[in-house]
Amino acid sequence: MKEEEFSSSVGSATASDEPTSSKLADDNLQQRWQDIVKRRSFLKGVSLAGATLAAGTLMGKDLTAQTARSSRRLSKGDAALLRFAAAAELIEADLWQQYNELGGVQGGNPAYIAALSNLDGDMPQYIADNTDDELSHAAFLNAYLISKGEQPVDLDAFRTLPSSEATGAKSIGRLTNLQKLNVDLSWYTRYRSGQNPDLGAHFKGPFTIHHEPAIPINDTDTPPDTAIPSASPQAPGSSFTGAAARMQAIANTAGFHFAFIEQGGASLYPTLALKAKDPEVLRILVSIGGVEIDHFGLWHDKGGNAVAQPLALVTDPLTKLTFPDLNARNSELDQTNLILPEPCDFVSKDLPQCSVIRPTTTRNGGAVATIEAFTADLLFLGQSSAFFKVINQLAVEADSVPGGF
Repeated sequence: MKEEEFSSSVGSATASDEPTSSKLADDNLQQRWQDIVKRRSFLKGVSLAGATLAAGTLMGKDLTAQTARSSRRLSKGDAALLRFAAAAELIEADLWQQYNELGGVQGGNPAYIAALSNLDGDMPQYIADNTDDELSHAAFLNAYLISKGEQPVDLDAFRTLPSSEATGAKSIGRLTNLQKLNVDLSWYTRYRSGQNPDLGAHFKGPFTIHHEPAIPINDTDTPPDTAIPSASPQAPGSSFTGAAARMQAIANTAGFHFAFIEQGGASLYPTLALKAKDPEVLRILVSIGGVEIDHFGLWHDKGGNAVAQPLALVTDPLTKLTFPDLNARNSELDQTNLILPEPCDFVSKDLPQCSVIRPTTTRNGGAVATIEAFTADLLFLGQSSAFFKVINQLAVEADSVPGGF
């Protein structure tokens, strides 16, 4: 597909005449931003603070530079790449806000926080920081699109999914569902393998997480004052019972879900970056993508603690999901402390193996693949057909940009 033949029909702005003066450009940029803020265009609740911060930066001392850049319009392809990235970040921000409300450093559910802290004592701080990162990504990407005269991504109409009823959760509409997840664990095996999905390899996870919540659902199921044992040789995971076992299984599921979400971003951003034409768009995608990779490395490590002693063998009394002791299998494909990507086939099986992010092809790691993975995860359980139409069209437009492979 030739670049000039590429068209966008979702969230695109109608091109206007170039400003005749810097003052007019400033006024137009200010007006576009105010219009977006007034209708809560892309963030809600606490995320509006992140949007305001981005707007302050945009309108502050760098306004002249921003205005100068705004006269250089994005190609349709680069705009499509950034729009999908913005949509993905809005989705990520929505799910991380839910985790943060319940289990972050200022989270409101003591039992959930205690269960998460069994994975790592710093989990609440890490959750809060990851949430801030995703909010900043969403705010920046939409503000950058506005600065270029492009329409930002607005998913507010689809914030219709119910919140958790557990103590600590805000009663607001959500984009994502965290109350019944099918968490794909194939990434765990993939990153310990010498094979690469971009060269045809297929992977299964070391165990299965189906229809499991990753956040407490309500106070009857998991009372917020439940005493959560501190996992230790004296109180290993196998000794957890009742509500404590249920809450710990939920926290363990969250630990693996964190890594599942962030490994998707680790692949998505380099895949999008390979299609970018403008050096500044490339810089944005590579720079944000690096943070997603950093997130993945963190959560890869913490998820492994749920399937290692002393926490291994927790069983959810409702779903009967058991978190196995993966180290007992004595296999490098299961070993929990092998969190750095093993060297694998890359570009060609005729070349030496290389430690890389994988996948990075459009087919396996692109926008459509990302939405398909989120959908299979049940992250969008209960969403409307209109939501899927919008998000899938954004994905198709991004994947249709010429370039990459």
